[in-house]
Amino acid sequence: MNYNEVLEYMYEQLPMFHRVGPAAYKPGLDNTIALLQIVNNPERNLKCVHVAGTNGKGSTSHMIASVLQQAGYKTGLYTSPHLKDFRERIKINGIMIGQQDVVAFITQYKDQWAHLQPSFFEITVALAFWYFQKEATDINVIEVGLGGRLDSTNVIIPEVSAITNIGMDHMNLLGNTIEKIAEEKAGIIKDNVTVVIGQMRSNAKSVIESIALQKHASIADASLLADGELPPCELKGIYQNENRKTAFAALQVLIENGWHISNNQIAEGFLQVSKNTGLYGRWQVLQREPLAIADVAHNADGISMVLNQIAATPHEHLHFVLGLVADKDVDMVLQLLPTACTYYFCNASIPRAMAASELKERAAAFKLNGQAYSSVSNAFEAAKANASVNDLVFVGGSVFVVGEVL
Repeated sequence: MNYNEVLEYMYEQLPMFHRVGPAAYKPGLDNTIALLQIVNNPERNLKCVHVAGTNGKGSTSHMIASVLQQAGYKTGLYTSPHLKDFRERIKINGIMIGQQDVVAFITQYKDQWAHLQPSFFEITVALAFWYFQKEATDINVIEVGLGGRLDSTNVIIPEVSAITNIGMDHMNLLGNTIEKIAEEKAGIIKDNVTVVIGQMRSNAKSVIESIALQKHASIADASLLADGELPPCELKGIYQNENRKTAFAALQVLIENGWHISNNQIAEGFLQVSKNTGLYGRWQVLQREPLAIADVAHNADGISMVLNQIAATPHEHLHFVLGLVADKDVDMVLQLLPTACTYYFCNASIPRAMAASELKERAAAFKLNGQAYSSVSNAFEAAKANASVNDLVFVGGSVFVVGEVL
């Protein structure tokens, strides 16, 4: 098999959440555990930082990884989903896994695990752990895919766990209250392993504190850090301030556990997140005049934060390129969006995407007006063409819409 054939096998033969949604979600860790046994349990030999949360876990993971790289550690980074290239999910010191390693892993093991019918995500997690062990990383930052308790990544005993925040997302899988979602996210807390918690609602915090107590896990509350205690960060969204606190608090726990990280390395790591790790899609400036910005925020809490950032960005008129996935609470997002704005409705080319025409119709009920476009690129080009030099073009609503623009 060559690399393209391997990718085709992964996408077509295996359920993939970002393409088909909840049908790909396999609750429980039995399959992951069986799969990892087949590939000789690489996760048992890895030092890790485990990061969960509704929003900000990707940015926080990249910040932590950037600092660890700056401190001279060979640092693995596992995140999801990818925006352009599957290999973005698995990196060491900011460099994506090689195509030949993906091919070698799949061809070596695919017949052995066929009876398990593993999901795309389960196989990708196993690939990441296998690769990190093969390349002898010093430490690895592992972002949770969905939830926490039953997520495929939740087979590691980390050096520190972090939960960025708790919001309403994936309610069909994680529960329809903040407390239930918090309980799922808190599933990453391990016995006697410190958990860092970010800014969150008090009812979510109470659930996490209760579970941490049961597991004799110390709590480091990142929300108590004062802004003045932190070095500046390259990531510019207002919402990144909370992520910066969570990352900083997690790094302090690592230092207490004997990892050698200086204040200067933290400062440099925060200032060079994109360069060190290859992060993009977070309040990313695509062009100037007119200013065009993309952000991967894709649920009500995330989009609320982005709307605050838009409001704080000087502009005359807003042109919003919007696409959403159909299995989320679309109305919860639409009710937040500004009416004094021109919308360019579109859908990413994945099965989960809500059709642009349907999105336009749903949006009209919230007095959001605009046109539907046949592709994300057509919508983006139309928005840029219609925008005056002092206007703002924003692209968002879905990770996959941003991925196609990039």
